Amino acid sequence: MTHFHVASALPVQWKKATASNPNDNCVEVADGVTGLVPVRDSKDPHGPALSFTPEAWHSFIAGIRSDDFPTNR
Repeated sequence: MTHFHVASALPVQWKKATASNPNDNCVEVADGVTGLVPVRDSKDPHGPALSFTPEAWHSFIAGIRSDDFPTNR
């Protein structure tokens, strides 16, 4: 995992999930960084970002889709 102190300084386009919370309580993901998937808090676009390998990110998404991370919905 890589940490970027100022997410908005990355030369990327950030995108939010189409099913995101209307109160902006979500994360944004960026494409275009070779070998990394940057992720930031949508409420703090100038704050930090974490980056994961594509494999780690895809595993995380697969875990969400298979309900590996139960929540109190």
